[in-house]
Amino acid sequence: MHILVTNDDGITAPGLLALAQEMRRLGIVSVLAPDRNWSASGHVKTMHRPLRVKEYKLADGTLALTSDGAPSDCVALALLGCLEEKIDLVVSGINPNANIGHDVTYSGTVTAAMEAVIGGVAGIAVSLHSPENHLGELDYGPAARVARQIIDRLLQKGIDPRTLLNVNVPYLPDSEIKGFLVTRQGSRVYRDRLDRRNDPRGRPYYWIAGDAPTAIPDEGTDFGALAQGYVSITPLDLDLTDYRAVEEFRFIER
Repeated sequence: MHILVTNDDGITAPGLLALAQEMRRLGIVSVLAPDRNWSASGHVKTMHRPLRVKEYKLADGTLALTSDGAPSDCVALALLGCLEEKIDLVVSGINPNANIGHDVTYSGTVTAAMEAVIGGVAGIAVSLHSPENHLGELDYGPAARVARQIIDRLLQKGIDPRTLLNVNVPYLPDSEIKGFLVTRQGSRVYRDRLDRRNDPRGRPYYWIAGDAPTAIPDEGTDFGALAQGYVSITPLDLDLTDYRAVEEFRFIER
């Protein structure tokens, strides 16, 4: 089993190292991650410039690869031949914040897993639901161990290459995590606002700012599971068709 580990927070992120270390207990691990933070980058395919890849030594002394491309570029590079040995599974994370509800469309963590499925390999995104105002370093250990347990179960059953899972882990010690729940996407509540400022020459520039998003803890949803102390496992599909509306819009046909 050859596992590619990547992320959207960059090659130096502690969540990446924690995930890679746990994945090594399941098979051979290659790390190819961005050389900088690509949070909220969405699904990127860089085609207007060449991509560079270089070696990087992780904090535990193991060698990895880093690229100036986006998370999804890193996955594409690996699957298309930058790594000689065939990739069997792509695991992306560990993101320091949850990716729930509509976040999946923004998340570089999740879209890296999506790129894996596009390339014919199962993809799993792992995120940590850390407190909004947490001070100090985050403990990624429990989330990394959760990821290993989930993937171990999948490997025992056999992973369909179309598998795309969005895993979110509550920020709790191992002993306080209540279990795993398979969920559906919930509803995020975004509180964005536009912050307009002027530079020293009087020209306007903008920040998209606002308060941290919240979510509705409905039963059976990703956030509902997290709010109750469970790991949320949400199966995703690249088919974005709204089948409920197909018949509704037949009147447009001619």
